[in-house]
Amino acid sequence: MTAPNRRLWMIAALLGALAVVLGAFGAHALSSVTDDPARMRIWRTASLYHLVHSAVLFGAALHPGRPVWAPRLLVAGIVIFSGSLYALALTGVGVLGAITPIGGVCFIAGWVALAFAR
Repeated sequence: MTAPNRRLWMIAALLGALAVVLGAFGAHALSSVTDDPARMRIWRTASLYHLVHSAVLFGAALHPGRPVWAPRLLVAGIVIFSGSLYALALTGVGVLGAITPIGGVCFIAGWVALAFAR
């Protein structure tokens, strides 16, 4: 087995830790910002996708071919998809939801790039 890509491993770990922190915030403190159940669900979706794709980055760090585009796209997906949903849940500004699909496309492209990584 190939040694992990240390830089990517660290990024995955830090993004995973941030996902847990933000998930905990959503579970325990978001209610001080909003009591809207829809915004609470949006936060849960953001933190779920954030955590899942942080874990996928670990797989990319272990990939023997050292994929380049897959991790970049997955990180972009976390930032754009989850980030826009976190912002939407915190602010209620609906236009932020217009950015979310771009992050979703990044996630899909990241998975496809991972599938074809050598």
